[in-house]
Amino acid sequence: MRSLILTAALAASASAQTLTAPERSIARAVDAHNAEALALLQRVVDINSGTENAAGVRAVGEIFQKELQALGFNARLEVGSPSHGPHLVAEHPGPGPKILLIGHLDTVFEPSSPFQKFIRLNDTTATGPGIIDMKGGDVIILYALRALKDAGQLDRMNVVVVMTGDEESAGRPLTEARRALVNAAQGAAYALGFEDGPGDPKYAVISRRSATNWRLTTTGATGHSSQIFSDPMGFGAIYEAARILDGFRTALSREQYLTFNPGLAVGGTAAVTDTTGTSGTASGKSNVIAPTMTVTGDIRAISPEQLAAAQATMRRIVSQNLPKTTATISFDEGYPPMAPTEGNRRLLAQYDAASQSLGLPPVNPVDPSRAGAADVAFVASMVPMLIDGIGLMGHDDHSDKETADLRTLPTQTKKAAILIARLGAGVRP
Repeated sequence: MRSLILTAALAASASAQTLTAPERSIARAVDAHNAEALALLQRVVDINSGTENAAGVRAVGEIFQKELQALGFNARLEVGSPSHGPHLVAEHPGPGPKILLIGHLDTVFEPSSPFQKFIRLNDTTATGPGIIDMKGGDVIILYALRALKDAGQLDRMNVVVVMTGDEESAGRPLTEARRALVNAAQGAAYALGFEDGPGDPKYAVISRRSATNWRLTTTGATGHSSQIFSDPMGFGAIYEAARILDGFRTALSREQYLTFNPGLAVGGTAAVTDTTGTSGTASGKSNVIAPTMTVTGDIRAISPEQLAAAQATMRRIVSQNLPKTTATISFDEGYPPMAPTEGNRRLLAQYDAASQSLGLPPVNPVDPSRAGAADVAFVASMVPMLIDGIGLMGHDDHSDKETADLRTLPTQTKKAAILIARLGAGVRP
């Protein structure tokens, strides 16, 4: 599998092309609007749109809605989850193949965070909440489309833009929270995700691992600790949980791209965890056998097949109980994987060709261990060719040091615009 993901053979199918006259017009249009793009980036970064701040998410969505309407899109805000902000869906029908562009409006920084404003650090860098994850990517979507419009290329294209309002903490149930995105993907030939990815424009994402939470609960007989391991008392809930966790490690820890992490363990005479699996309380004594334990964690896999096989193995291990104990495990719906398909590799080759046509470095696939879960994975089973991680580059996203390399704003926009132009014109990867 590694050879498929990390292959260096992209150059063979992505030999550099020269820009056509319309493509040169597209590149010039990006440069002409770059100051406007920077101003819009600052404007939207300065609006708090933490996932729980539905009003802020809506405010950012309304800005992009108006901008896309000015380009001829039918743009609207749709409710995804009642407890979260809306999604922006913008449609531009045309005769060409359908191209889905994916962004998100929310950030991890809520109004209580001290990190709230865009700050220009120098000529080439700026910091701010969500500047690369992913308001910069949203701005690239808009200004790539604006360049296509200025060059007379957009009118004949079939493009749909979806910017979700709760990517950082998706509403539940996920089927409802991602309904707008899934509906928009119907019939799409290509999907492009504008997350910041690995933070290096020499790489893009052709595969993402899943992100699914699990909850393990064990029970056992309770009594005096001197009787543990005896026939009447058995092994207790904590030993049963330890057996299971070590069984997971022994059976699965060497499988490439599969990880499973126990993040919270609460056990004792009395032990309670909340419904989110992120906090709990426990009490117990060293001379009392613990009757209950709960462990919560996550599992990440590179493909649906790997995830299903791992879950089956985990269930089998859970079922092999120590004497006088019981155990159950459940998995939530989670983010699905985006497998490294041949179609994705071919689309990346076309993006690489666009980069080299512009005189920019080649683009290769990033190792999926460096790519977390993202919205593009929800349409991976529907769209034959997808790439992600082609937004604004920088570093330290999800922290108060989140910083953008502003030099990549025009270059990433040009690469996206040229790729969309070629796909819209029917140039198949």
